[in-house]
Parts: sequence; structure tokens; C-alpha cells
Amino acid sequence: MMKKILTNLLIIIGISAFSFYAQAEPVNINTADIKSLAENIKGIGAKKAQAIVDYRKTHGPFKRVDDIVKVKGIGNKLLEKNRADLRISTPKVKNN
Repeated sequence: MMKKILTNLLIIIGISAFSFYAQAEPVNINTADIKSLAENIKGIGAKKAQAIVDYRKTHGPFKRVDDIVKVKGIGNKLLEKNRADLRISTPKVKNN
């Protein structure tokens, strides 16, 4: 019985440690590709990530993190859920 309890406890600790490291990383919504957006913004998949990229191509870079709600299908609830993990910066233009 004690061995089973210890085994279950170790499993729970392992899962907790993994979920700590598997949390989303901050993502720059002006430069991230579809895969990065989908993996790092909680609550969106490839389709919404594509919408973010399409919005950037059409309207230019986001000026504020809050502007992500201008993308169809992304609302204030999703923004607030991810705000701490969203970043912006203007993409750098290469001078050749």
C-alpha cells in the first residue's frame, strides 16, 4: 500500500514539474510565425495564428499588445488570458 502511494506521489510530482516547464513562452506578435503563435498563445490553434499573420501582412505591425483583438476571432478574454506572455516590437528592416 505504501509503495503504491509513493509511486502515485512521484507521478504527480513528475507531471507537475513537466507542466511548469511546458508553459507558454513570451511571444512577439509582430514577428512570430504561425507555429510559434499557435504553440505559445493559450486558446488558439493554427487557424487563429494564421489570422494574426494575415492581419500583420494587411495592416502592418501591431502598435500595442491590445491591438491583437482587432484580429477576427480574438477577443478581450483571450487577450487577458495571455497578456503576460504577449510582446510587441517592430520588425527590423534590413538595409542592403
